[in-house]
Amino acid sequence: MSFWCERAWLARPEGGQPGGGQSDVRVPGGGASGHVVESVRVETAEGRIVAVEPGVPASDGDVRLGGLVLPGLANAHSHAFHRALRGRTHGDGGSFWTWRAGMYGLAAALTPELYERLARAVFAELALGGTTAVGEFHYVHHRADGTPHPTAQGGPNAMAEALRSAARDAGVHLTLLDTCYLHGGLGPAGHEPLAPEQVRFGDGTVEAWVQRVDALRTAWADDDRVLVGAAAHSVRAVAPDELRAVAHWAHQAGAPLHVHLSEQPGENEAALAAFGVTPTRLLQDAGALGPGTTAVHAVHLTDDDVALLGASGTGVCLCPTTERDLADGIAPGLRLLQAGSPLSVGTDQHVGADVLAEARGVEEHERLSSGQRGAFSPATLIELATSAGHAALGRPDAGRIAVGAPADLVAVRLDTARTAGTDPAQAALVAGAADVSDVVAGGELVVWDGEHWLGDVARLLTEAIEEIWAAAGPPRE
Repeated sequence: MSFWCERAWLARPEGGQPGGGQSDVRVPGGGASGHVVESVRVETAEGRIVAVEPGVPASDGDVRLGGLVLPGLANAHSHAFHRALRGRTHGDGGSFWTWRAGMYGLAAALTPELYERLARAVFAELALGGTTAVGEFHYVHHRADGTPHPTAQGGPNAMAEALRSAARDAGVHLTLLDTCYLHGGLGPAGHEPLAPEQVRFGDGTVEAWVQRVDALRTAWADDDRVLVGAAAHSVRAVAPDELRAVAHWAHQAGAPLHVHLSEQPGENEAALAAFGVTPTRLLQDAGALGPGTTAVHAVHLTDDDVALLGASGTGVCLCPTTERDLADGIAPGLRLLQAGSPLSVGTDQHVGADVLAEARGVEEHERLSSGQRGAFSPATLIELATSAGHAALGRPDAGRIAVGAPADLVAVRLDTARTAGTDPAQAALVAGAADVSDVVAGGELVVWDGEHWLGDVARLLTEAIEEIWAAAGPPRE
């Protein structure tokens, strides 16, 4: 199949200079990055890009994509079931901890069937906004009482299978970050047992987690639309020796490893009280930092923490919309990038479903904290939303419009009330999910003229969310 792009965001050739019809955009530090090129034909076959021809007219056989065509967007941090909490957690203001109580009530109601219906709608909503790959930080593993699902329902990985099916139906690539979650919290005396509302998240021991994830990797080995990665929920939920085992498994498997880090000051205080070091140092001492690791949030860091993350090449996934919604704070994004940590973005709890807005939020947060504009160029923001995010999800060849890359394309309209008059090279600072018209994932046209192939996504969301809350009852605040 061939796609003709009115304008496309292409990587600049090594040592290349901007030419006619191209907008020069550079990342901080002077390195050349992507640029806008007019009239580009992209040929695809078997889910991959096989040819890119700039400066050619459209032909009758082309699928025409207007506006600005970006590589597929990557949502590097998602909790699909949190979408059912959107607009339901703000009574009396609330806090991160009261929000978490509502989340537990929601999680208790999930079955594989309910989760599949909800996740299908959530992933479709993400696709409508240009997401072509999702990193699902998955910890709702077992039944509400902590026992595995019966074999007839899919066994110990029934919930993971529900997510795989949902992603396939929604047309997105899935990196399942299977999460080790063994403790209910961290107190001055050390790690505490799982609370009743948390038991379905745990596997009992890290050895049991390894056994279950190995089985999942074997079962999914021939599915090229999914990857199995690893996650340690946090230093609150995984003890140092267990962190070491999770990191060892990920390194041996060549799989991405993700971990929540210092989202709230309470986590830092607990780690210092129990171990005398910060959560970042705990991860370092456990061998969990490095280029294959992505720390999520990383809001409350010391200077030494930033240096550890940067020197080890550990990536950091920022989720600005969630970090605002839950009053987490503003992460030191620019300092992390300058220290050596690649940045990506995610929608986390799905208070929004807009990866472009998350990338823009990184720059907006930096402006608020520094009082200056332009810490992150438009090109850098596109990298955060595309190639950097895909790399964090174990897809280093994705996120670029180039021969050999996955055929993932996102057409962003430049004629909406939000984007009219915009310099295409600066569209990342104004465009969002509502401006996406067409989405190609793995060579398949998933969204066309603003409509997902599943049809009415709002209806799918409404039906799934209402069904889940009917089973769960109102969220506790």
